Amino acid sequence: MPTRQMKVQLLTLAVATALASGSALATNGYAMHGVGIHAKGMGGASIALPQDAVSIGQNPAASAVVGNRVDVGLDVFRPMRDAELSETGLNPCPAPGFCPPPGFSNGKFDGSESEWFFIPEAAYNRVIDSKWSAGVSLYGNGGMNTDYGDGGIPLFNGGTGADSGINLQQMFIVPTFAYKIDEKNSVGFGANIVAQGFKAYGLQSFAGQPLPFPGVPYFSTSPSNVTDNGTDWTWGLGFRLGWLGQVSDTVTLGAYYSSRTWMQEFDDYKGLFAEKGAFDIPQNFGVGIAVKATPQLTIAADVVYIDYSSIDSINNPVGNFYNCPALMGSNPNACLGGDDGPGFGWDSQTIFKLGVQYAINNEWTVRGGWNYAKQPIPESQTMFNVLAPGVVENHLSLGASWYLAKDQELTFQYTHAFETEVDGDFTPGFGTANIKMYQDSFGVQYSWKM
Repeated sequence: MPTRQMKVQLLTLAVATALASGSALATNGYAMHGVGIHAKGMGGASIALPQDAVSIGQNPAASAVVGNRVDVGLDVFRPMRDAELSETGLNPCPAPGFCPPPGFSNGKFDGSESEWFFIPEAAYNRVIDSKWSAGVSLYGNGGMNTDYGDGGIPLFNGGTGADSGINLQQMFIVPTFAYKIDEKNSVGFGANIVAQGFKAYGLQSFAGQPLPFPGVPYFSTSPSNVTDNGTDWTWGLGFRLGWLGQVSDTVTLGAYYSSRTWMQEFDDYKGLFAEKGAFDIPQNFGVGIAVKATPQLTIAADVVYIDYSSIDSINNPVGNFYNCPALMGSNPNACLGGDDGPGFGWDSQTIFKLGVQYAINNEWTVRGGWNYAKQPIPESQTMFNVLAPGVVENHLSLGASWYLAKDQELTFQYTHAFETEVDGDFTPGFGTANIKMYQDSFGVQYSWKM
């Protein structure tokens, strides 16, 4: 049995690993479909059914019910993303002899040069007394990643042959306190402390002048801060609130609210993201229910809303770009990096999660789940989202826990996000982009109950 010192050492190692880890484009927009391996095996449903200490990172009231424990896990994530471009090039060309030929960037492009990603999680929870509990949860929220190798995308790299792509990674550190109001109700408070890293490469077309003669404006408000500046790390802070209530012997309800997380700006990419490199994490909230249908069978369901539309760098449409002077507009703030600069054009998401759990015996519990959210990218916004094709909608999950001893368990999950394709509208000056993605993930978690 692990000693307390061993547990502290393993948790410290997990924290260090988490902060150094990479991320991939996640499943609900750029958020993971669940918080903790137990939840992921049930389609992400956990607001009213917390089963490990990692879950306090979503609903901090869970700290009051999960008991004394340490959980350490790892998700292996494989997103497969592709794009097809057509009608690229300016036709007619406003400056004959200086424009690339029509169709110069047409073709199919594989954005999965980087294919495997490892997303760690770790958590510790402690019951202080009959009323108070405290804990800390660390987990990858997800991110955006594309890696177009084999010469990249000429429309983006200006025909230089450089690989094109981006990588956004986020790690949440959520210290929490929970208070038991009575035997059936608890509330919790958590701080969102977030480390966020971003890099972009092979986007030279958006950094330089659009045509090679003097006097033509730049596409960006800061051309040297658009691409190929390595990984820029920032920190941010927000908060979250949660409630858990057992309304009958068989029904539990839960709810949480997570505020906007105010992040430092990406100074190295202030010429790419709107508002000079701003990339805050949007507010999100959800409600859940868990029903113990029989002594062995539990059914859980969550509804979660992510307010992507409140973040300009995520929500601003590509159409804003046409007000940039480089595209014959009159508003310098509509160029990349400006307050009105283009973003990814994402809509907000409402996510539905449904999970079931069945205790076979004292050694095994099995799980299954479904997760659905309408993908957030309108057909008019696919061109920039060649870099962030977060379009998957339907997910199916399987999971199980193996109880090695009274105080130890191994938990597994597998999730498949089915392929979804969005055929884009024609974007004048850029062309047409069709984007698609499917995903697989497999996770394992080791838990000690103290």
